[in-house]
Amino acid sequence: MSKKINTKQQINGIKLLLCLSIGLFCSLVSAQMPNPQILFNQLGINQEDINRLNQEDVVLFNVESSGETELTAGIIIYVLASPAQISALIKQDGLTSLDTQAISGELIPLKANLDIFENFSLRSAGIDEADFLTAIPSDQYNFSTEEFKLIKSQSSKQSVKAVDIYKQILWQRLQSYRKYGLKGIALYDRGLNTLVSPSVDLQTAAQEHDLVTDYFPELFNAWYYYPNTVLPAGVEESYTWSNRLVQNRPTAILTHRFIVSDAQGELILARQFYAGHSFNTNQLTMICLPYKKGTVIFYTNRNFTDQVSGFGSTLKHFIGDNFARNQVVELLKALQQHFKSKGG
Repeated sequence: MSKKINTKQQINGIKLLLCLSIGLFCSLVSAQMPNPQILFNQLGINQEDINRLNQEDVVLFNVESSGETELTAGIIIYVLASPAQISALIKQDGLTSLDTQAISGELIPLKANLDIFENFSLRSAGIDEADFLTAIPSDQYNFSTEEFKLIKSQSSKQSVKAVDIYKQILWQRLQSYRKYGLKGIALYDRGLNTLVSPSVDLQTAAQEHDLVTDYFPELFNAWYYYPNTVLPAGVEESYTWSNRLVQNRPTAILTHRFIVSDAQGELILARQFYAGHSFNTNQLTMICLPYKKGTVIFYTNRNFTDQVSGFGSTLKHFIGDNFARNQVVELLKALQQHFKSKGG
């Protein structure tokens, strides 16, 4: 059986050994928030960009991608709110309330059970339910071989609803990730003896040099090895589920989030370790720092999808990068407007 994961697995294995060696022989560096000017200099942001930022425009910066399946975005925006206010809104609902494509979603408590997905639903017209119940391995859904078998076995029972099967899949994926971390993420079955590994993508994202990696080595180490390391002091951890329109189709998304808060600012590190279709996984970083009368947000986004690879991938990647960036810009502008309407 051919797989798309062998080369990356070998590379990540070498990187893993290197990380372990460094962890054994080097002392850990204490986390410290950088100031905005340091990050401006680091990113090559000039005075013209800063002037635009001060006028509440967005400033874009380049985020290097690891290959043709990774779509990236780097965005800076000024918001008239404190870092703590922005972080509090993210803790509340992950910005679902500001997302025009969001259908529903909520925080997942530590002691949750399957009932946590009670408000999750497929489109009521019945089209999505019918497609789901007849799904076969392909790029139309992100399901494992075993999940496709579950759908097929359950769909023959007239009393079973498509949404109930989907909830079972979400619950199993949540439990597996909580217990095993990245190693617990089941492969996506694309058919034709092709499997895609979302865990390899997230390993890549966790190892790529992010904007604030050097400032928070302990945090990123815990992020990579989760749940097999002790979280650094002061890290708040949470899980959420959401149902969101992606390419005009509702899809379930499971998100794991770390938040670091101190007097110097807020850091949000999040990974969407499961998405129902269209993209494989996503990792984002937001660092919120005091700036003028509010906060400057430095945002990086790494989205992985095998649907931009192959013939014509350069063009598809360009379109995909711009589409992903535009969606993030729309959400951050909504965040900016939310606090502006409240008077800061």
